[in-house]
Amino acid sequence: MKITSIKTAATRGHGMHLWVKVETDAGVTGIGECVHGGKQAIAIIQYLAPKLIGRDPFAIDALFEDLRRSHVFDGGFAGALITALTGIEIALWDLKGKALGVPVYELLGGKFRDKIRVYADCQVSPGMNFAEIKEVVDDVVQKGFTALKIDLDLGAYGHFSDEVAHIQKDRFNYTAGQYEHERMVELIDMVTSAAGKGIDVAADVHTRLDVPSAIRLAKDLEKYHLLWLEEPVPAENIKALREVKAHTSTPICSGENLYLRHGFRDLLEQQAVDIIMPDIPKCGGLSECRKIANMAELYYIPFAPHNVSSPIGTLASAHVCATVPNFLVLEFHWLHRDYWTTIIQEKTDIIKDGYIHLDDRPGIGVELDEEIGQRYQFEGTTWFE
Repeated sequence: MKITSIKTAATRGHGMHLWVKVETDAGVTGIGECVHGGKQAIAIIQYLAPKLIGRDPFAIDALFEDLRRSHVFDGGFAGALITALTGIEIALWDLKGKALGVPVYELLGGKFRDKIRVYADCQVSPGMNFAEIKEVVDDVVQKGFTALKIDLDLGAYGHFSDEVAHIQKDRFNYTAGQYEHERMVELIDMVTSAAGKGIDVAADVHTRLDVPSAIRLAKDLEKYHLLWLEEPVPAENIKALREVKAHTSTPICSGENLYLRHGFRDLLEQQAVDIIMPDIPKCGGLSECRKIANMAELYYIPFAPHNVSSPIGTLASAHVCATVPNFLVLEFHWLHRDYWTTIIQEKTDIIKDGYIHLDDRPGIGVELDEEIGQRYQFEGTTWFE
């Protein structure tokens, strides 16, 4: 079996969702998804495609590493090149599973678990009262989720300018004043009260605090027993993250903007966080993220992948989550999009009662509905040409 073509398409969703289709001379096709690569990732895939024609699609790790190392001076450690390679890599795993008639998790070493716990990213915004927050939380709980996440920072839902005008906050300054600090704590108080003790709550700050503000917030949130506080300070400075972690019992989570094992090495070796959250359809793909999870296991650090993908990228991530011992929970970020189920041919929700139940369908286990997907085609892109 040889690769005959690699094609791309893109849809709107959480930004741009880039689809990668790998075709072979045996008629077996694989579909992959990657995110946050932008249109530059499309151009990179189009550039790389001729280098893959005629090659063995089963040699996934070798193909990935060959292309990465041969472009080490073009961004071979992070960014759009890695995201482009990720889309190809996931498509190759789907193809290989279909060709061999087995699910991807079997190719990755088999399952530690049959079902993957999922948390819902909720739209709880500044200015909501308790009744409004409870309505949002109740909706998530009624759907069967046992964990949820909210955004705490002022810029989370486009309210940055209005609130900044009210409190005269410099949008480039990372310091949380009294108003902002107390607003964040109050929001957590209302959400955890609405959720009750049976629901885990995580909170995201999107790197928008400095070290003293982050420490103060994390310490004041300790009594709420959060699942984690996500990226309280910019993730580029590992020592700053470690400083925050050292001053609080609130678990600190980071990693959605890191790439490859190389990007996570210092974070793990310095034990600067309590939980890591690689974005699997962005930072290297299924094989690479399984290796990242295994690195984290050496330090007894849980693996809770960031995820803004469609059902295809989400299910691809779930295959990795099934095959590592230290998996904690996987993100679901499509709670309010009407094409979560329609964009796949199966027309069923892969999440049931807050869990993804992996079955024995070969490959990833679901297929893109191209007719539906094309209705959401990203402006200025082509469709599998």
